[in-house]
Amino acid sequence: MAQTGKFQKEQKSANVPLWREAYSGLDWLALKYSPVYYGLGVPRGDGSAVLVVPGFMASDVSLLELNFWLRRMGYKAYNSNIGRNSDCFDHKGNLLGETVEKAYRETGRKVHLIGHSLGGMLARSVAGQKSEMVASVITMGSPFKGIKSHPIVLEAGEAVRRKIQTEGKRPANCFTGYCNCKGFRSLEQGLNDFNILQTAIYSKRDGVVDWRNCINDDVSTNFEVYSTHVGMAFNPFVYRLIGNRLDEARRQQTRPQTEKQAA
Repeated sequence: MAQTGKFQKEQKSANVPLWREAYSGLDWLALKYSPVYYGLGVPRGDGSAVLVVPGFMASDVSLLELNFWLRRMGYKAYNSNIGRNSDCFDHKGNLLGETVEKAYRETGRKVHLIGHSLGGMLARSVAGQKSEMVASVITMGSPFKGIKSHPIVLEAGEAVRRKIQTEGKRPANCFTGYCNCKGFRSLEQGLNDFNILQTAIYSKRDGVVDWRNCINDDVSTNFEVYSTHVGMAFNPFVYRLIGNRLDEARRQQTRPQTEKQAA
């Protein structure tokens, strides 16, 4: 299983080219002209549940393209139902956990989580807390070892933290790496001890976060794509990877227990 290392609590500024995100529309156009969009050359789904989790400041609307594609591919796709991802990490994790429980109950089988950016952190956190219900976790441009982002993104995060403090409902260190909530403690734990297939998708052209923070120590779980950060939500290379990794997770779940232990 992939090791994530200790999560760095201090948020750091990254010298990444934010201007590249202006080209995220090209990722979307590439998807529309790709055979992957029509399901060609990608394994069909088995009807299992796949939850898509939006990134920082985004809502489920940002992942509708991916949601619809998963449905066409034969999966039962779910929105995260966490609202806009700009609030207490633990609170959003609890909401996502409720959706995981619902999907698990409705399909009668383990679910898959796909998280974009901050949504990937939420996905990993909830997977650790509800490991008996989760088959795989796929992250797209999502930090593993700490927050290292463009200064504008860090400023937006600080604005969210101030808003949370103004409301006076959370601890003083809420929405920081120093928070000791259940959600962040679960990130420290990692998914090493569970039979959960992990996938970390990253891009060296990421203009929002430092790609070096978006990979596992286990290189076999890391997959590089040519994409912007925002564009990972609708990039044909990402979609092909998702299809293949979901299929691998299905085969892993059906593999005899003795073979899993040997692997």
